[in-house]
Order: sequence, then structure tokens, then C-alpha cells
Amino acid sequence: MRLPQWATGFGAQVIAGLVAGLVLGFIARSADVDWLAETLSWVGSTYVQLLKLLIPPLVFTAVVTSVANLRKVANAARLAVTTLVWFAITAFASVLIGLAVGALLQPGANSTVSPDAAADPSTTGSWLGFLQSVVPANFLGLTGSVTDDGGVSLSFNVLQILVISLLIGVAAMKAGDAAEPFLSFSESLLKVIQVVLWWIIRLAPIGAAALIGRAVASYGWEALGSLGMFVLAIYLGLALVIFALYPAVLAANRLPVLEFFRRVWPVTTLGFATRSSMGVMPVNQRTVEESMGVPREYASFAMPLGATTKMDGCASIYPAISALFVAQFYGIDLHFTDYLLIVIVSVLGSAATAGTTGATVMLTLTLSTLGLPLAGVGLLLAVDPIVDMGRTAVNVTGQAVVAAVVAKRQGILDEEVWEDEPSAEALGRVS
Repeated sequence: MRLPQWATGFGAQVIAGLVAGLVLGFIARSADVDWLAETLSWVGSTYVQLLKLLIPPLVFTAVVTSVANLRKVANAARLAVTTLVWFAITAFASVLIGLAVGALLQPGANSTVSPDAAADPSTTGSWLGFLQSVVPANFLGLTGSVTDDGGVSLSFNVLQILVISLLIGVAAMKAGDAAEPFLSFSESLLKVIQVVLWWIIRLAPIGAAALIGRAVASYGWEALGSLGMFVLAIYLGLALVIFALYPAVLAANRLPVLEFFRRVWPVTTLGFATRSSMGVMPVNQRTVEESMGVPREYASFAMPLGATTKMDGCASIYPAISALFVAQFYGIDLHFTDYLLIVIVSVLGSAATAGTTGATVMLTLTLSTLGLPLAGVGLLLAVDPIVDMGRTAVNVTGQAVVAAVVAKRQGILDEEVWEDEPSAEALGRVS
């Protein structure tokens, strides 16, 4: 008997990997099997490293190509502005949900975490630092540092790469026919990079098993003991966004809610496993194009932009609840202006999550704006990998929501796609 697509699809494979990882992680921790824990750590780190390997060329070629493709879309400027507006609308609603959950559950007041765990973060965010990070340090947005053992470590700034790519894309359009060979090369290189990245993504069930197994082996349930209410608050907020806010937005724009989640499920589960919005971006883009009818010319612009700046999980829910946690833990009363500042920072500061190290920088940016102790970040680090999985799942789902909604509102959505059975390839099934 042939199993249905949902049971053999890519999302099901990732879930199977997560279950296997939980089992392996508990075995490694309860039986104190060091070699298993080390293997899980190595496999998980290697998988994440492979994903990060292709992010700089992926961002560059995707953004340059998307800017060029916007020439083929009517009212391109209006599409871009509408996309940013919907990014802000969903971010605004998400941060309100986060504030409501944080005020209701009082995670900081109901925590047993020791004050000794408080520590200033190694990396902090500031508005000046964010503005400085936008200005490219070099053409590739790369930075290097010397490690303790004398080696050289290279890192990249996604926001700088995004800025460079946008500028080069616009310049190529202005150059006219002379830039056509360059744009053709960029589009061809993007295809090659996406094929290689898809090979890596196909390893996601193995990577998911290793990553969740490493988290369980490293933290077990001990970390959840003192921060259980905080984790519960985060996941409740994330659940309200993904299962209440997003369906409401889809329904309001007359898009089929259940069909949307059926089609986006592999993307959501992959984001949960990999904790990388950029790594999931090619799958997300293919999903909105092939399964949701979003035109390729618009999707190639909206999805790379969303993968770097559309972060309802990392930039809205997480900093809102975390800021309330820190204030409640230290017994600091917040006033209306403080709540307003949290909303403003969350809506305007999402791009800061792409500029440096993600949600931690966004949190320190929020805390410093409110004048709350940055040492409070140290209280939450123990469970960050646990909540980051949910944050990323919400991020990538929200990016697909906005792309579909904007395409629908602008009248460029191929609605006949929604009436068809999604292809096995679109659902990521292995034949």
C-alpha cells in the first residue's frame, strides 16, 4: 500500500529525525555515553557549517537577480513598499501578542533561576552599532579574527551583503544592456548554488536528529526546570502567532488557511530543525512559487529580503517576552512608554537580527533602549537553543505568509495553483 504524500514528505522525514534525535539525546545523557554525545555534536555542527557555507554567495546572487527580475513586474516599487508594510503589520501584531503573554504568565516573577546566572552578553546591540553594521566593511561583508590557537576565523555580515547586493543590482539595472552578461551570470550562479544547497538540505533529517540530540544531551530537562515558565511563555506566544495571527491574516485576504499550512509545513519543520532562515530560504521560495502561485519575479525579491529582515519569532515575540522577564526578575516596573518602546524597537529593529548574531543582539538592543540590565541576558542563555527552534519556524512561516498575501492583494497570485494537488517535488517527497 502506498503511503500518502504527507507521510513520506520532507516534513515527515524531518519530524522523524527530531524524534530519533530526542531518543539519542536521552540515551547519551542518561547513560553518560560520551562518544554518542560527541558524535551528535560533531554531526550537528557540521550540518550547520555546511548551511552557512553557501549563505554569502546565496544572498548576493539571489538579491542581485531579484532586483533585476523586478523589471519584469508591473508596479515594482509598489510591490516592494507593500511587502515592507506587511512585514511591519505582522511584526506589530506579533509583538503585541508577546507583550500580552508576558504580562499574563509573568515568567520572570515565576522563575527559580539563580541570580548567579546573570552575565553580560559577549555581543550587544545598539542603534549606532546597527547603523554602522549597515555600511559594508569590504566588498564581501567578511570579517576575520585570530583564534586562541593561532588560526584565522572568518565570519560574514548578512546585512552588509544585502546592502552590497541591492546597490549592485540597482546599478546593473541602470547600466542597461552592458550589464546583461553580468545579470545572466548571477542568475546562472544562483541556480547552481541552489542545487548544491538543496543537496545539503536533503540531509536535514540527519542534521535535525543531531541538533536536537545535542541539545538534549547538553541541557536535558535541568535547564527547563528553572526557566520552564519562560520557555512556556515563548512557545505560547509563537503558537498564537503561527496558529492564530497568520490564519487570521490569510483568511482576511481570502487565502485557504488549511491548504497554506499543508503546503508550508515542510518549510516550517525545516526551519525548526535547522534554526536558519537563510538556509531554508531556497525551499521557502520554491514552495511559494510552485505550491502557492506567487510569481517567480516577485518571490525572488520577497523571500531573500524576508529571510534577512522578516523575523516575527526572533525580533517580536522573543524580545518582548524576554524584556518583560528581565524586568519582572529584577522587580522593575514598566510603564506605558516602556511598552511602546518595545513595540517600536521590534517593528523597526528586525534588520538588526541579520546584522550580527540574531535574537541575542535584538534582545540587548531592546534592553538597552529600555534601560534594563543587560546581565539579564545571561539568565536566558541556557534555553536559547530550545526556544530558537520555535522562533525560526515562525520566522520562515511568516515570510511565506507575507509573500502570498502581497501577491494576492496586488492581483499577481496564480490562484489556480491552490485548486491543484501540490506536487510531490513541492512537498519535498523523496521518490
